[in-house]
Amino acid sequence: MRAIAINGSPRKTWNTAILLEHALASAAKEGAETELIHLYDHEFKGCISCFACKQIGGKSYGRCAVNDSLAPILKKAAEADVLFLGTPVYFGAETGEMRSFLERFLFPFLTYTPGYVSIFPGKLRVGLIYTMNISEKDVHTYNYDKIFAASQGTLSRVFGSCDLLLCTDTYQFSDYSKYLSTCFDAEAKKKRREEVFPQDCKRAFELGGKLTGPGEGVAVS
Repeated sequence: MRAIAINGSPRKTWNTAILLEHALASAAKEGAETELIHLYDHEFKGCISCFACKQIGGKSYGRCAVNDSLAPILKKAAEADVLFLGTPVYFGAETGEMRSFLERFLFPFLTYTPGYVSIFPGKLRVGLIYTMNISEKDVHTYNYDKIFAASQGTLSRVFGSCDLLLCTDTYQFSDYSKYLSTCFDAEAKKKRREEVFPQDCKRAFELGGKLTGPGEGVAVS
């Protein structure tokens, strides 16, 4: 059993990375071999629309043809048994690096056939983790839920299933007084970091065990 976590945040020690580490810790407890990959450590671009992955009989059919630093990561992700994807929400969507990764990772497996049938060889258990500074109720106000559902749906279509974990109202800075961020209550943010974020970490740990354990992952929010 191999579990890979992809960190789509530029921060290696903050909210998203911490949640991924908890998920991997649980996977390791279940006996899985684990690895955490930070996308911002690598130089790569999104899909270049070459369509080599769609060319019938082509040498790159069903896989991304671009040979750069993301290529071995795509291979690792495709060969894993469990994949955790973590990203902060920037301007209502995944970070640029995570979006580029998803373009390159997913597109080769989706065919231009009725229903966009997947040709992924097997089944991959996927956990999709989002972190964001808005509150849980504002997820619906800003239509984030529709964005998350779209990504979750595509991952489920390609790989068979995708669990969704949302971590809201996150603590962005260790000292809010240093940044222009007056729309936030710094003390409330700090309190939530101390009281609620540990619960989010627990949920991430439980997700890791669920996807790595003997049962099937089921899409939940």
